Amino acid sequence: MRAVCLAVVAALLGILQPALAGAPPEPEGYRLENYRAPTPATLNGAKVIDTNEAKTLWQQQAAIFVDVLPQPPRPANLPPDTLWRVPPRNSIPGAIWLPNVGFGEIADETNTYFQHGLETATGGDHARPLVFFCERNCWMSWNAAKRAMTYGYSAVSWYPEGTEGWKEADLPLEKVEKAP
Repeated sequence: MRAVCLAVVAALLGILQPALAGAPPEPEGYRLENYRAPTPATLNGAKVIDTNEAKTLWQQQAAIFVDVLPQPPRPANLPPDTLWRVPPRNSIPGAIWLPNVGFGEIADETNTYFQHGLETATGGDHARPLVFFCERNCWMSWNAAKRAMTYGYSAVSWYPEGTEGWKEADLPLEKVEKAP
């Protein structure tokens, strides 16, 4: 019996090892640069979910989906008197968009905005399930999920495939506006 168990564990490790081999390790703190790069396979204290798990949570309305993709800045070379509109963000239907909260270092104003956005979305219930995402290979959602745990949120999930994985699974996307 023990030999069978060891064989099963060895087989599972053989399957998982290639997937984990290319993933960088978790940093001690937040990722501070190169946000569009391969992300870890883990996030200590959070549950890492795939598209099927995200879809189930979404269909059952069992979690609040939090999109943290940054809002594009106004182009620097745009003349000051030119009207500029933020490009639309297509996201998971029903998600709240809290842009710019996933940088490694955030201003006090952004920190307050993030905390207020989560408090509003959860009704102050820090045990309410949250799913953080942006796009694949984007550290913004990893940082934001980690930061939410420091605020005391206990049911944090991280969906590293983000809107790209969602779209590839032929799941719907809808235009979202930045949360106030």
